[in-house]
Amino acid sequence: MQHQKQRLEGLDLARFLAFVGMVIVNFRMAMGIKEGDSLLAVLTGALEGRAAACFVVLAGIGLGIAAAGNDHAQTVAVTLRRAVFLLVLGLCNMLLFEADILHYYAFYFLFGALLLRLSWQALAACILAMDLLFAGLVLTQNYSAGWDWHSYTYSGFWTPTGFGRNLLFNGWHPVLPWLGFLLLGMLLGRLPLGRRAIQHRMIAWGGATLLAAESISLLLRAALPGLSELLTTKPIPPMPLYLLASSGGAVLVIGLCLRSAAWLQRKRVLQLATPAGRQTLTLYIAHVLLGMGTLEALGLLSGQGVATAVTAALLFCVAASACAWWWSRHFQRGPVEALMRKLAG
Repeated sequence: MQHQKQRLEGLDLARFLAFVGMVIVNFRMAMGIKEGDSLLAVLTGALEGRAAACFVVLAGIGLGIAAAGNDHAQTVAVTLRRAVFLLVLGLCNMLLFEADILHYYAFYFLFGALLLRLSWQALAACILAMDLLFAGLVLTQNYSAGWDWHSYTYSGFWTPTGFGRNLLFNGWHPVLPWLGFLLLGMLLGRLPLGRRAIQHRMIAWGGATLLAAESISLLLRAALPGLSELLTTKPIPPMPLYLLASSGGAVLVIGLCLRSAAWLQRKRVLQLATPAGRQTLTLYIAHVLLGMGTLEALGLLSGQGVATAVTAALLFCVAASACAWWWSRHFQRGPVEALMRKLAG
C-alpha cells in the first residue's frame, strides 16, 4: 500500500512539472515570441511538444491503472463520457486559445478506451503503425493545408473538412501520431510502477531513448541537410524522431518523479506540488482565462522577450500552486475535476 501511495504522488508530481512546462510554452506562444539563440530561448524551446507529450503519457498511465482495477465495461463507459466532457470544454477553450489540447484529449480517450484490451504487443504495433502512417502522409499530403505559419492561425477549423484534417493530421496535437503517447502510457500503467527496479529501468531506458533520438537527429540532419525538417526532434511536424525523443523524455521524467517522491515527501517539498498535480485540468483552463487574460490586460501579448514569458509563466505557476494547495485543504477535487466527476463519473 505504501508503494501505491508513493507511486500516485510521483505521478502527481510529474503532472505538475508537465503543467509548468506547458504554461511556459503557451505563454511564450501567446506572446508571439519566436525562436532565439539565447540559452533561455533554447531551453524553453526544448519544452515545446515535450511537456504536452508527457501530459498525454500520464493520462494513458491513469487510464491503464483504472482499467486494471475496475470492470472493463464501466471503465470504457466512464472514459467515453469524460471524452464528451473534454470535447465540449476543449471546443469552448478553442474560442480563446487556438492551441487547445483538450479536444484532442477527447479523441485520445475515445480510441484509448476502444483499445484497452489489446495486448502489449498489439499496442506497441499500433504506436509504430501510427508513426509510420503519419510520416507517409507528411511525404504525400499537404501538411501546411489551413495553416498561416507566420501568425500560427488555422483557417477552416470550424468546417467538417478542416476540423477532421486538423484533428487527425496537421493540428497542434493530431491523433495521428499523438495517440501513441496515450498508448505508451497505457502500457506503462500495466507495470508495477511502485517498484524501484521498474523506476530505475524507466529512468535508464527513457534517458537512453532521448539521447539516442537527439543524437541520430543531429547526425542525419548534418548528413542530409535537404531533409532537415523531416529529421528534426521538433514537434511540427511530429515525425518519428520527435516521437521517440518525446517518449523517452516523458518516461525519464515520470521515472525520476516516481523514484524521488518518497525523498521529496520527507523534505516536505512534495506536498507543495501534488495538489496542483491533482488539479491540472482546472489549472489548464485557468492559465488561459486568468493567465493569458491578465497578460492581455497588461499589454504583454506583444513585443516581449522570452525572459518576460518565462517570468510570467513561473509567477502564474506559483500562484496556481498556492491556490491549489488552499483548495485541497477544503475540497477533495479541483472545481473542473469535480464537475467532470459529477457529469461523467
